[in-house]
Amino acid sequence: MISTIAAALGIVIAVVGKTAQAQNSTNTTGAMTADSIGVSTNKHEWYSILLTNMPPGYRDWKLISVAREEGKLDDIRAVLGNDIAIKAYREGVLPFPEGAIIARIAWRLDASEENNKTFGKVQSFVASSPKNGVQFMVKDSSKYAATGGWGYGHFNDGEPADEAFMQSCYPCHQAIKSRDFVFTKYAP
Repeated sequence: MISTIAAALGIVIAVVGKTAQAQNSTNTTGAMTADSIGVSTNKHEWYSILLTNMPPGYRDWKLISVAREEGKLDDIRAVLGNDIAIKAYREGVLPFPEGAIIARIAWRLDASEENNKTFGKVQSFVASSPKNGVQFMVKDSSKYAATGGWGYGHFNDGEPADEAFMQSCYPCHQAIKSRDFVFTKYAP
């Protein structure tokens, strides 16, 4: 009798443990989390952000690439990724997995007087004041099904851009649908 109760209790504990494990590997929409695909991440990093929230800690993410934009944008930018995005880039995974977040930070590009004085000519340029806001792409295929599975965010001085401004994101990214709507290539 005691061995039967012990066996039953062991089954209950195993079922409860598996249920807890399953709950920890999916978010409230049922999408897989970073932990469930083998990426260690800060718990604040995994969530489907609204276009009005910036993910905490994004400045500590890894570098994907840098770019220089001329013309109307006229900036230098760094493109960063959370652990999920970086893992996908490194492994060549497309489409990007749920929870991937890509950030773009931009600055004005200025000549460095200090460096150029050392070199004896104008040849050194550096990032200076922030410019053109901070942008995010968030992969959540359920929430953002209408926009290719990506949500877009743009923030100026920490404030989200208005909805009318954001309407231009997805149409522009459709040009690169073959790479899951992501322009930036990984620069190893």
